[in-house]
Amino acid sequence: MAQFAELILNGLVSGLVIGLAALAVTLVFGIARFANAATGDVMTLGAYAALSGATLSGSLALGGMIGAGVGALAGLIGYWLVFRKLAGRSSVAALLASIGVAFVIRAIMGVAFGHSQKVFQMPLVRPWRILDVRVHPNDINLMLVVVATLAIVFMILHLTPIGRQMRAVADDPSLARVSGISPEKVMVALWMLAGAVSGIAGAVVGIKTVVSPEMGWELLLPTFAAAILGGIGHAGGAVLAGVLLGIVLEVATPFVGFT
Repeated sequence: MAQFAELILNGLVSGLVIGLAALAVTLVFGIARFANAATGDVMTLGAYAALSGATLSGSLALGGMIGAGVGALAGLIGYWLVFRKLAGRSSVAALLASIGVAFVIRAIMGVAFGHSQKVFQMPLVRPWRILDVRVHPNDINLMLVVVATLAIVFMILHLTPIGRQMRAVADDPSLARVSGISPEKVMVALWMLAGAVSGIAGAVVGIKTVVSPEMGWELLLPTFAAAILGGIGHAGGAVLAGVLLGIVLEVATPFVGFT
C-alpha cells in the first residue's frame, strides 16, 4: 500500500504538469481555433531558460520566472511572425505551421545547448516518511508551484478585463468583435499567457527529470490526450484530465512496465 501511495503521489505531480501543458493547448484552441503543436517545444525552451537563469543566479525561483518570461516571449514572437499571418485560414494550415515552429525551436535549442541531457543543481533533501510513505519535499514544492500557476491563470481568466474578453472571444468571436473587443489585443494576451504557462510547465518537468531538446515533444501526446479528454477548449476540464492521466500512467507502471 505504501508503494501504491507513492505512485499516486508521483502521478499527481506528473498529472499537474500535464494539466498545466494541456491548459496552454486548450487556451489556444478555445480562442485561435487550432491545436498548437509547438506547445511542447515552448515547454523545452522554458526549461532551458529556467536552467540557464538558475545556474547564473543560483536561484530556482528566479530561474522559473525567467523560464515563464522566455515562454511568453516565444509565444508572442510565434504569433507575430507566423500565426497572425494565418488569420482566416483553415485550422489545418495553422496546425501544420505550428509543427514547423516546433521544429525550428527544437533545432535552435539543439544548436545552442547540444543534445546531451542537463540537470538542475538541486540540494540533497531527505524524503519525509508519513505512515511508511516517502514524500519528497521537492515534489511538494513543485506541486505548489503548479497549483499557484493554475490559480493565477484562472484568476486572470475570470477576474480581469482581458480575461473576460478572452472568454468572450472563445464563446462567440463575431459577437465579441461587434461588442468592441479588440481581436489583436486578445490574441497578444492569449499567446503570452499560453507561452508563460508552457514555460513554467517545462521548468517543472526539467527540475523533476532532465532537460533535453526532445523533452517537450515527448510530452506532447499526453498533453493533447488530456486536452481532448477534458473537452477541448475547457480549461478546468483539461487540468482535471491531466491530473487523472498522470495518476493512471504512474499507477499502471508496475503492471505494464516503463516505456
